[in-house]
Amino acid sequence: MQNIPSVDLRDFLSDDPARKQKFVNEIGSAFEDIGFVALKGHFLNDQLVEELYGEIRNFFALPLETKRSYEIPGIGGQRGYVSFGTEHAKGRKEGDLKEFWHFGQYVSEDSKYAAEYPENVEVNELPRFNVVGKEAYQMLEKTGVYVLRALALRLGLDEFYFDNYAKDGNSILRPIHYPPITSEPENAIRAAAHGDINLITLLMGAQGKGLQVQNHNGEWIDAIAEPDELVINVGDMLSRHTNNKLKSTIHQVVNPPRELWGTSRYSIPFFMHPVSDMPLNCLENCIDAENPKQFEDITAGDYLYERLVDLGLIKK
Repeated sequence: MQNIPSVDLRDFLSDDPARKQKFVNEIGSAFEDIGFVALKGHFLNDQLVEELYGEIRNFFALPLETKRSYEIPGIGGQRGYVSFGTEHAKGRKEGDLKEFWHFGQYVSEDSKYAAEYPENVEVNELPRFNVVGKEAYQMLEKTGVYVLRALALRLGLDEFYFDNYAKDGNSILRPIHYPPITSEPENAIRAAAHGDINLITLLMGAQGKGLQVQNHNGEWIDAIAEPDELVINVGDMLSRHTNNKLKSTIHQVVNPPRELWGTSRYSIPFFMHPVSDMPLNCLENCIDAENPKQFEDITAGDYLYERLVDLGLIKK
């Protein structure tokens, strides 16, 4: 496969059973083959997208000392600011050429997960930053719920199987700034080859070259979305839960050509996580003689902790 398939969520949301099934077939097939799709018909509108990018640019343009005042120790970078070069891909020492922010879940006070999640961090200098971030978070989460419903049907599960795991899930909205490159990077790129940790990732900002996906032949192909599309991919948790029926695909963000080193790149992934006590045990209907069980039983919370240590965000 040389291109990322495009699907339209409005097919799944329609009252026409044939259109709904068409979406299930298309996204299921893509996730079993290359693990990525471009998605139209999501719940983000143009005004919200434009305002979010404006707030993001304003935040990353703040003085470094101001941004660092929002770097919260002791929480593995799960909320607030994470400074340039802190995160690295699993198995690599070189830090990625990026800085980023984390918005986390918004739970009610009576949720059993309320005590588990750090508070979101308010940016005093930008009164609209947190308001816009919260709205975008919730629209991406809403989109993700419907994608997971389609995947549940593809897997032969109840349509709403993932709903209770996704509600109050430990999802993260991560606005990323890849700053201009000022000198020859030594073995470092904007985001080294990796698989995502979570169930699915919904990515804003794949409208230009940079994001690359590795197909089954080991070839890197460009993942470029249309202006009205999100790029959505399978994460390692979902791959593990489905005994690798749905593929978590290795991807990277490469450095631009030298003539574009002086430009910034912004992208905004939404990492959709389940609640921490979700069992990621391989689903029984994804195991058979030809596909024996590949992964040990583990909860989502324990798996996330292991991976955050791998990434250098939690120091053991």
